[in-house]
Amino acid sequence: MISSATNIAYLTGFYGSAGLLLQSPDEDVLILDGRYTTVAAEARERGALARQVRVAPVDSTYDAAMTAVLAGFGARRIACEAEHVTVSTLRRWQAALPSDWQGPGDLVEPLRLIKDATEIAVFRRAGRALVGVAGRLGEWVAAGRTEREVAADINRGLERAGFSRPAFDTIVAGGPHSAHPHARPGDRRLAAGDLVVLDFGGVLEGYCVDLTRMAAVGRVGDQAQGLYRAVREAQQAALDVICAGVAAGAVDTAARQVLDAQGLGAAFVHGTGHGLGLEVHEAPRLSRLAGPEERLLAGMVCTVEPGAYVPGIGGARLEDDVLVTDTGIDLLTPGPRDLLTV
Repeated sequence: MISSATNIAYLTGFYGSAGLLLQSPDEDVLILDGRYTTVAAEARERGALARQVRVAPVDSTYDAAMTAVLAGFGARRIACEAEHVTVSTLRRWQAALPSDWQGPGDLVEPLRLIKDATEIAVFRRAGRALVGVAGRLGEWVAAGRTEREVAADINRGLERAGFSRPAFDTIVAGGPHSAHPHARPGDRRLAAGDLVVLDFGGVLEGYCVDLTRMAAVGRVGDQAQGLYRAVREAQQAALDVICAGVAAGAVDTAARQVLDAQGLGAAFVHGTGHGLGLEVHEAPRLSRLAGPEERLLAGMVCTVEPGAYVPGIGGARLEDDVLVTDTGIDLLTPGPRDLLTV
């Protein structure tokens, strides 16, 4: 029983806000309500819906439709997605169909770790498009403009570049706000001497890409310059160690050692990166929290984004997207990483 909309999309090609996918050894049944049956039929006509999937309409409730399909399967043991099902929903399902319900953890996410050729082609297009948006930052970032105005320009740039939507809320953080890793753009106007963190991403054909670049409004102080240089060095150290077979935590260690050596270890308050896919945060975790068994594999796509944040000086983060290969990385966001001075 697959209830995650993202996992349903991955397995079937159907995108919607509701639905249940029931998979038996003999048949895949996608339960949809009236809002989506026509959408699914049109997707099948253009070859976007997996051929083996049968669509079952909801006549009254999802629970009734689910029970009917499972009874037809003769299901005695049912595995559901423990990470995506609430306690109340599971209790309702158990009451509707008393069976051996199990929650074995991630059912589909491990399948999504390694990207196939079609997915990689989408990432390549998306990465190039995102770098194109970054190429216009010099037009949008300027003294006197508010963070919110710059973020709106970036979002319009994402739309013009062909992205269906931003992958997350765009971050524009200048001056003291740059010391907040996930600052929300506000009405503060950029001013001379500001470091500016610009973190944005887009969704192309369902897949997310993510990029962070840094700008300086006029001349910034020596400490702020040093902060940027340290983060750039840390990012390069992380990029240099990535390869299939390397422990995910080793990538974080490589970046962290650089910042530790420059007295900025305590200023690095998040992991070095995360996986990308149909969601903007997926496995693998390039983090101190990654276990020794978590290793990078060829075909994984992930971000590399060390940062350092010092109240009173500001913050810096650089982020790129990479495809892990047997010999190293394929940089999906090839573009300038220099501090942009405006």
